[in-house]
Amino acid sequence: MASSAPSFVITGGAGFIGSNLTLALQDKFPGACLTVIDDFRSGNFKNLIGYRGDFVAQNLATLDWHARFGEEKFDAIFHLASITDTTNHDQFEQVHDNVESFRRILNFARPTKTRITYASSASTYGAVTEASVESNGAAPANAYSFSKAIMDNIARRAAAEFPDWIIIGLRYFNVYGPHEAHKGVPASMVYHLAQQMKAGQPPRIFKHGEQKRDFVYVKDAVEGSIRALDAQTSGIYNLGSGQARSFNELVDVLNKCLGTNFQPDYIDNPHAHYQNFTQADLTNARSALGYEPRFPLEQGVRDYMQWLYG
Repeated sequence: MASSAPSFVITGGAGFIGSNLTLALQDKFPGACLTVIDDFRSGNFKNLIGYRGDFVAQNLATLDWHARFGEEKFDAIFHLASITDTTNHDQFEQVHDNVESFRRILNFARPTKTRITYASSASTYGAVTEASVESNGAAPANAYSFSKAIMDNIARRAAAEFPDWIIIGLRYFNVYGPHEAHKGVPASMVYHLAQQMKAGQPPRIFKHGEQKRDFVYVKDAVEGSIRALDAQTSGIYNLGSGQARSFNELVDVLNKCLGTNFQPDYIDNPHAHYQNFTQADLTNARSALGYEPRFPLEQGVRDYMQWLYG
């Protein structure tokens, strides 16, 4: 990205990853013209304290981009907005809002070939037992994952039709970090377990704690997202830590960071469709984006706990 004063739109910019990305872009490009679009369904204005840009409060599934922005030109659109609650089982709402929001963005950006970076999801891989590679077929287990798989399909179609139009999909793995507390139940297990332990309660995890996750710190997810500005061709890439760590390990790390000594309270898993394993193969993200995660679980959790509890 050559311009020192670029113009960016960030949808979902009041949400978890979106707000972290917005503030990081503001720091990296001090002269940038930033516009956040969010309807606050899974966002909070408090996440944007210190933000100096414009804000459009709109539902993206019904937003008329041309009526709102006219002939305004943007250097890039970061599309982070989504119904992020995977426990929302209203298939129409999940798929309609997530897919149609994206379709409206593509239709607006197509004439000018505005660069788009959008949030896909590691959940599109479904039940796996080894590291996921982007070429693996989608196997969505819920409506949220299905909506993301459809977004990937229409992004690939648009990129194939217009080779000079760069569209980057980012499959975020299990992101945790500052600005997620407002999400409630969908917030990361790192957050929920820390809250339980900080309150003097044993952390509650599913039996027997050996499920493994690719926990990626939000600062790494943001770094990878910004690196998408320099990608030379369209593509879909994994953004994770590249490591699968068990919930038992997470409890150990939290005990060390919080100065506690809790044993887990193992409970039955009520979910029929549960990802027992996630891990990002980062080969393509490294080569195409120059992405290299800087926060292994121990370092990311330590940084996050300092932010949460001082």
